[in-house]
Amino acid sequence: MDRLTMLLNRYPQLVGSKEDIKEAYLLLEDTYAHDRQVLACGNGGSASDAAHIVGELMKSFVRKRSIGNMPEKLRETAEAGEAEYLIANLQGALPAISLMGEPALISAYANDVQPDLIYAQQVLGYGHAGDSLIAMSTSGNSANVIHAVQVAKTMGMHTVGLTGRSGGRLKELCDVCVCVPETETFQIQELHLPVYHTLCLMLEDRFFGTN
Repeated sequence: MDRLTMLLNRYPQLVGSKEDIKEAYLLLEDTYAHDRQVLACGNGGSASDAAHIVGELMKSFVRKRSIGNMPEKLRETAEAGEAEYLIANLQGALPAISLMGEPALISAYANDVQPDLIYAQQVLGYGHAGDSLIAMSTSGNSANVIHAVQVAKTMGMHTVGLTGRSGGRLKELCDVCVCVPETETFQIQELHLPVYHTLCLMLEDRFFGTN
């Protein structure tokens, strides 16, 4: 049974979001197929979710992940014992960055410039055409997330929104927006988690499925 079918069997209320979840996966797959990266942002619980997504992408989730030809190179550049230690423990990564991960930068920019541009500035600094931005906002109207999406689109990045029933402005701005069918913040976030877990599982299957 494929990952998306498993998700919908467990959370039948997400059936209406099936095509958007599939399209979100395809955008993220395209990003990694072209050796690009994913950025993720949100506020409050959604900031924690953004960091959670990065954690699932940057290390093994449920599959063993190969590190490609790194073992041979490590044996050439590291001491024998250390090389084998690295080879035994490093895991293949899908490059991802949480935009909540730089508190010094965020606080300096919010204090010195404009607080609603803390994510837009990082998108400008980290992002490149072909990268993806996962923008999370339960209302779909968080100003700092909206500005990040505007900059990402200007730079030629893919934009994936995760929001609640109405979608807010994210629904209009993002290339694809998964609007889960809830209106209360905590209930929206409860459905965001299985959605992004499924996206991460699908990506891991695609890029590490032969390991």
